[in-house]
Amino acid sequence: MKNLKKARRVQVFAILAVVLVLAVGMIGYGFKDGINLFRSPTQVVEEPPRQGEIFKMGGLVEEGSIVRGEGTVVTFKVTDVTNTIPVRYEGVLPDLFSENQGMIGTGSLQDGVFVATEILAKHDETYMPKEVVDALKEQGVYQEPET
Repeated sequence: MKNLKKARRVQVFAILAVVLVLAVGMIGYGFKDGINLFRSPTQVVEEPPRQGEIFKMGGLVEEGSIVRGEGTVVTFKVTDVTNTIPVRYEGVLPDLFSENQGMIGTGSLQDGVFVATEILAKHDETYMPKEVVDALKEQGVYQEPET
């Protein structure tokens, strides 16, 4: 009788371990494309993402680079002062999107052009996304906003 209880207990633990491993595996597989890492233009140049990888890229919109095409297509360049990446976006840009201002875009790199599916811009004249500030500080070119 004792051996039967012990064997049953081992079976239950083995089944629980298999279920746990499967659950963790399914969660990991589900998050595979759901995690978007932030990169600066320099990081994109130094370590190009794999083909079709979705990621976030941010920096400053380069002065004089915004070109509005047909319809809602907009092209511009994002820089962290060291490197510059061309961006193509189709959609309505945020109202506060402008040159020399911080932005973060979500998209993928296609033939050297960051094709954005979403663009986020500052929400007031002094705000800059934390990731952009950190990337600019890393490059040694960040300047505190004047108050």
